[in-house]
Amino acid sequence: MTKQTMSILVLCSLLLSACGNSNVESLKSNDNKDQVQQSQVQVEAGKAKEKEKEIPKEIPISPIPELGQDSVIKFKYHMNSNYDIIPNDAESPKKVVLLTFDDGPKDADMINRMIDTLDKHQAKAIFFVNGYKVKENPDLLKLIHNREQIIGNHSWDHIILKKIPEAEVKQQIEDVQEIVKNITGETPVFFRPPHGAGGDVGKKVAKDNGMLYMTWSNGSLDWEMKSSDSDHTATIIKNITDQLHSGSNILMHELPWTVDSLETLLTQLETRGYSFVDPRSIELKMR
Repeated sequence: MTKQTMSILVLCSLLLSACGNSNVESLKSNDNKDQVQQSQVQVEAGKAKEKEKEIPKEIPISPIPELGQDSVIKFKYHMNSNYDIIPNDAESPKKVVLLTFDDGPKDADMINRMIDTLDKHQAKAIFFVNGYKVKENPDLLKLIHNREQIIGNHSWDHIILKKIPEAEVKQQIEDVQEIVKNITGETPVFFRPPHGAGGDVGKKVAKDNGMLYMTWSNGSLDWEMKSSDSDHTATIIKNITDQLHSGSNILMHELPWTVDSLETLLTQLETRGYSFVDPRSIELKMR
């Protein structure tokens, strides 16, 4: 073998060795890159799992409550010129009475006892209030409202409206509308003039304010009684049942003897086959 040949062989050997080392370094470099990428993927996967623990896949949303069909009170009755409650169709019971209480609010104990009795009989009533009493006892008005009974307008000062000028009648009625709205958030839709004496002007102002004007068609005469009288309950029941008829619009007051008599009265009415109309089911237009 010549020296030249030997030199070529040595040179080739060196070149092959260099290439092999380069390939090994390249493979190592690629392996390192793969390891780094794999490590990064594992870190990101770990972070994602941690986020899954912190944040649910579906965030629960509270449903918005909606009023159901049963929550809407339909107009099933109307009032006639005698202030009786008349069914609009044959499906609505005819043998009903409307319960009303005037001249409040006066006393929390009496109001609670009255409403306890009404609730027991699943009955709603109209509490016709005077403005000056509401001003003195706003919490009592809230009590009636919060216990889900109906508030009516009975003028501010409990005076005979047909004897005063229209501007004063307007103030007597509308001041009550305003104070009740400010306290309860709702405006009365029923109006009863004190002593049943609203006159044409009272009817007009009530109508202008979107209220149904009414007096009564069955009087308990509880306002004529005194604390010294005997057997208030029997007297009140007799006074009412003597005049009782389908659609009776019964006038009572927030008085101690009326409160004491209410349970017996409602039981008697039910025994006679009467039920208690929800005032909210009465149209706000007489016909």
